[in-house]
Amino acid sequence: MQESSRNPIESGPTRFGIFDWIDSNGHNAADLYEQRLKYLEYADAAGFYCYHMAEHQGTPLGMAPSPSVFLSAAAQRTRNIRLGPLVYPLPFYNPLRLVEEICMLDHLSRGRMEIGLGRGISAYELDFFDINVDQSRDMFREALDIIIMGLKTGKVTYEGKHYTFKDVTLPVQPWQKPYPPLWYPTANPDSIRWIASEGISTVTHYPPMEVMREHIDLYKSVWDENRVRPDRMNAHEAEPKFGITRHIYVAETDDEALTVAKTAFADFIANFNHLRILNGDDTGRTNYLADFDGRLADGLHIVGSPETVTRTLKEHLDITGSNYFVGSFFFGTLSEEQTLDSLRLFAEQVMPHFAKESAA
Repeated sequence: MQESSRNPIESGPTRFGIFDWIDSNGHNAADLYEQRLKYLEYADAAGFYCYHMAEHQGTPLGMAPSPSVFLSAAAQRTRNIRLGPLVYPLPFYNPLRLVEEICMLDHLSRGRMEIGLGRGISAYELDFFDINVDQSRDMFREALDIIIMGLKTGKVTYEGKHYTFKDVTLPVQPWQKPYPPLWYPTANPDSIRWIASEGISTVTHYPPMEVMREHIDLYKSVWDENRVRPDRMNAHEAEPKFGITRHIYVAETDDEALTVAKTAFADFIANFNHLRILNGDDTGRTNYLADFDGRLADGLHIVGSPETVTRTLKEHLDITGSNYFVGSFFFGTLSEEQTLDSLRLFAEQVMPHFAKESAA
């Protein structure tokens, strides 16, 4: 009993989030944004925990290249769901400006911000800002130090290789103290050790489920050694999350779900592979990524009736040991009606099973 009470990371029901690229679906940008906001209004009412959105530059994979702008609109259309970029690529930003944007969003949402941070690994996108890939790691570490300092104290004095600031005072401070919860998505064991030692939440998508289990077991082990350390970067977050993401589509029958998802996914992956091609990908992986059936067999999609999705999702959570599930419900050319029907079936007929199991 004692051990269970001192391990908050394994307590409580499975939480469900949403991950979104806001990829092009053939609509003009105004209609695309309005669709997403309608989906978020439903997700907010249905009890989803958090909406996470990607940032991409100069590609149809990311039609909302400024997450802060979109999230400021989402904050006004929702009341409960948490909101956050996954991720802000720190080398793309002046760190002081980003601190100010995070603080504004935390107030606009009245304390619902989550902060996803990363260094950016796409050479094509880094090129937009005249940044070499080899620079990005050092820029990330310096920017992270500055952002944490600014959010925590409202003052920044820093001298580094890439950034220098002297006696800067930031009058807008975050709603959440000392700052919103932190996220860092990764499938790199060295990065997992670092984020687990700091209690930073994470999600992963691509490794096989057995490898995901190894990563999550590693996270748990390192977290267990560090969870009482008071100087952890994310010490204010009592229950860090280690989750998995999947493209997901739910319909009344398996056949209907497979037919609809396969067609819509082809349009999504064309946007996804567009960025890989811009980055000079010659590994042949684009062919695998476009193979819906192969990815389905490898467990990277969860598609079917509510009964099939419930069973498959339970298997994925059991195998990986994750405590958080993030579904990519909005992708490709799914219509507004198809997307809302899928969300509704998931919220009403899938999510309750996991709340009951956790209570039991």
